[in-house]
Amino acid sequence: MYAIFETGGKQYKVKEGDVIRVEKLDVAEGGNCNFDRVLTVVDGSDVKVGKPYVAGAKVSAVVTAQGKHKKVIVYKFKSKKGFHKKKGHRQPFTSLKIQSIVK
Repeated sequence: MYAIFETGGKQYKVKEGDVIRVEKLDVAEGGNCNFDRVLTVVDGSDVKVGKPYVAGAKVSAVVTAQGKHKKVIVYKFKSKKGFHKKKGHRQPFTSLKIQSIVK
């Protein structure tokens, strides 16, 4: 069984037991998250597709970590002008372990 849900403007395909990284959520480590914006639930040959969301479907997860991705360097340069600008960015994330999928 798997489900497709959305959070943080992105969609994620998950099964029970998966560990995924999503955009930062305001939940402490060890806390529970429930996602009710489930787009699709597939259980063998039983497929439920929402319009836009599946009514009553829910994905439950526990927060395993809060962190930041690797640094991305943004470097701007204009030739023959002496213009250089270097900037770094680390996107925060929340790591989730999927506990259950309710159809």
